[in-house]
This record gives sequence, structure tokens and C-alpha cells, in this order.
Amino acid sequence: MHDGHDGNTPVSPEVNQIGRAVMDAAFAVHRELGPGLLESVYEHCLAGDLSRAGLTVERQVAIPVQYRDERLDVGFRLDILVERRVIVEVKSIDALASIHTAQILTYLRFSQVRLGYLINFNAPRLKDGFRRLVL
Repeated sequence: MHDGHDGNTPVSPEVNQIGRAVMDAAFAVHRELGPGLLESVYEHCLAGDLSRAGLTVERQVAIPVQYRDERLDVGFRLDILVERRVIVEVKSIDALASIHTAQILTYLRFSQVRLGYLINFNAPRLKDGFRRLVL
């Protein structure tokens, strides 16, 4: 797992608890479905499990970009936002690349959320497709 830029940036215990719930739900979804499905399937199932766990979940949340004094609605969409405090970006690809990490760091920056997870459900072992990022 990868912790943002320096790995020493703490997040609150409440945010860590939400993060643990995300991890638990992701592993349950992967255990049941396995790799090889569309991202939208994993996103739907993960969001459903998190909602059933009592968490507030929003899907496909638009994030505007602020450039100087201009607000740009350029189509950034978070896959899942949990309790308005944790971003989850769902992938189903051969391998995560640095561009995917850059993408979620950008989402964290523009949304002012501190904790994000990049999860590649196409990995044979989900722990190999899991990145935790702290801004």
C-alpha cells in the first residue's frame, strides 16, 4: 500500500475507520466476484456494501477544478465518495500505473479530501491492486 507523498501524514481515527470499512468491503467484493469484470460492476457492489454497513456513499461525484479565480467543470468524477471523507477510485485493468496514482492525488487535492484508495479489482490477489493515498 502506498501513502501519498511522505507516508507520515496522519489522518484522523474516524477517517481511518472509514478507510478500514472500505478495505473490508473491497476484499469481500473481490472474494465473491473475483477479477475480470467491468469497473462499473465492482463500483456498484462496493458502494452497496458500504451503504449496507451504514456509511453515506455517493457515486460519480463531480469535482470542479479551481484555476486562479475560475471554476472549471471539466468532467472529473470520483467513483465513490464515502462519508464525504474518503475517495475510492475503482479500476479493473491489467496493472496500476503511476498515472492512476496521479489521478487520485489530483482528486484529493481538488476535493480537499485527505484519504483515497485506488483499487484494481482485476488483480488476482486484491492486496496487490490496492493503494492507500494520503494528501
